[in-house]
Amino acid sequence: MAMSTSLKKAMIVATVLAVAGLGWYAWSTMVDNGPGEGFVSGNGRIEAVEIDVATKLPGRVEEILAKEGDFVKKGQALARMQLDTLQAQRDEVEAGRQEALHAVSAAQAQVALRESDVTAMRAVVAQREAELDAARRRLARSETLSKEGASSRQELDDDRARVRSAEAALVASTSQVLASLAAVDAAKAQKTGAKARVTATEASMARVQADINDSLLKAPRDGRIQFRVAEPGEVLGSGGRVLNLVDLADVYMTFFLPETVAGRVAIGTEARIILDAAPELVIPAHISFIASTAQFTPKTVETESERQKLMFRVKAQIPPDLLRKHLEQVKTGLPGVAWVKYDANKTWPDWLAIKVPE
Repeated sequence: MAMSTSLKKAMIVATVLAVAGLGWYAWSTMVDNGPGEGFVSGNGRIEAVEIDVATKLPGRVEEILAKEGDFVKKGQALARMQLDTLQAQRDEVEAGRQEALHAVSAAQAQVALRESDVTAMRAVVAQREAELDAARRRLARSETLSKEGASSRQELDDDRARVRSAEAALVASTSQVLASLAAVDAAKAQKTGAKARVTATEASMARVQADINDSLLKAPRDGRIQFRVAEPGEVLGSGGRVLNLVDLADVYMTFFLPETVAGRVAIGTEARIILDAAPELVIPAHISFIASTAQFTPKTVETESERQKLMFRVKAQIPPDLLRKHLEQVKTGLPGVAWVKYDANKTWPDWLAIKVPE
């Protein structure tokens, strides 16, 4: 009986040791100790640049041309706003432009008319100058004849009167030339003002046309429609969101590194990303951003004790060329691990060799 009890105890101890040994072996083979010195990792999620496709001016949504999940190209029409008010403004501005153009034509005609008046008055001045010259010559002869007694006093007085009359006529004609020149300047000023009004109306036309063009909402870059925020018939304010677009060529993982390591990581450093949803894939990346100031790690990333450590936010950018080849497979929000090789002399282990979808 005693031997049986001892045998049972020995068997129990052996069983426990065997289970413990198997457990240790399983843990030692399954645990991931990482690639060693020169590498560091951080948990994060796949993110992408998001763009809100919004209306520039307040108005009613007339039509939405894209659905959630659609892939769109840069410049592709996505939505159209109602144009009734803008078209009425354009018609009003066009009418003002035509009126300004007519004013320019009228001012040009006035300038031509005033310039012809100047020409005519200068001809009158030339005539008055000739008359004055003739009157002076006649007066000179009369004075000579009067001294010789060959002419009467009355004729001399008449010739003097003719000279004064010719001088007055010349002064009047010269004044009329100056007045005509002033009228030309005034007509030219009216023409300049009319041209300025044309320029102003054309600028207003360009502004209204720009607003009309902006009423057709286009994709600012290639991407995928993530959310449809508004529906046809809705009235939106200025800057009202219509669609939300994700740029699938600008995808990255955000994670955190401790302050003891972050200083050794530079922009452009090689990285690898392994997603929880596809652990068999190893996605190439490079560090595109390192925060300039440290922060406490967010609650969603680390445990409470680890959150007390100062960490630096880091982004690992996935190459755009690779993303364009697999746009259908790109999903934002997927969790995973980013590995960073901060020692340039180290080589990536085999299990972190690049493996991407065919």
